[in-house]
Amino acid sequence: MGKIYERVSDCLECVREKTDFIPKVALVLGSGLGDLAEQIEISSILDYTEIEGFPHSTVAGHKGRFVFGYIEKTPVVIMQGRVHYYEGYPMEDVVLPIRLMYAMGAEILFLTNAAGGLSDGFQCGDLMMITDQISSFVPNPLLGKNEEEFGARFPDMSEIYQKDLQEIIRASAKELDISLKEGIYLQFTGPSYETPAEIRMCKMLGASAVGMSTAVEAITANHMGMKICGISFISNLAAGISSRRLCHEEVKDAADEVAPKFQALVKLAVSKM
Repeated sequence: MGKIYERVSDCLECVREKTDFIPKVALVLGSGLGDLAEQIEISSILDYTEIEGFPHSTVAGHKGRFVFGYIEKTPVVIMQGRVHYYEGYPMEDVVLPIRLMYAMGAEILFLTNAAGGLSDGFQCGDLMMITDQISSFVPNPLLGKNEEEFGARFPDMSEIYQKDLQEIIRASAKELDISLKEGIYLQFTGPSYETPAEIRMCKMLGASAVGMSTAVEAITANHMGMKICGISFISNLAAGISSRRLCHEEVKDAADEVAPKFQALVKLAVSKM
């Protein structure tokens, strides 16, 4: 048994002492979007601090707990507050929650985040479905000895974000008459925002939005064979595109404004998965 697998097993044992809930969909809520967890039929709630050896979020607005329940008839576990690499955690800790939710029984990972928009036509408040990603600027979460219990040494990454799940999100947005952008997400480490020169580089690489999470979580889930989809909330226009200085409060304020639209889309899409 690998070291990481053993650690996940220990965390799972702790979870099972609190709840035997088995989710189908694991949903990670990004900055300012955590209130969605209060919009579901809640079965139980488990604070990260109740799980021995589990990392906890230190970012304002991230409550730091798992919420178990149902969106329509779909059983879900919601991660209300993620762990970021910029908080000082090793990458093993950053992706531990993803591995744990897989161990709980989740087959689908639905990732959300707040991101800076790069593409022409993007505006603050847009929702962007992630169709692919660039993770070259953060450590790969699969570095080190491969945990065979989770997946192969060299996992294929040609379709991280499954096309069938993308089609569900598109159809849900159309049904709700919500404008949905599509694009490629690029993860930096953070916590500093990007410079205008870095943003120009990102655009040259083909990125549509940039943020400080998500890509490493998707790699980890893909390694384990989970199906993955994701939506970025465009909370601001990136440096050099907007003349405004960037701050975390702006991200949270923008998320609060678009929250009803975002929540409706995610809930409808999850109910169809």
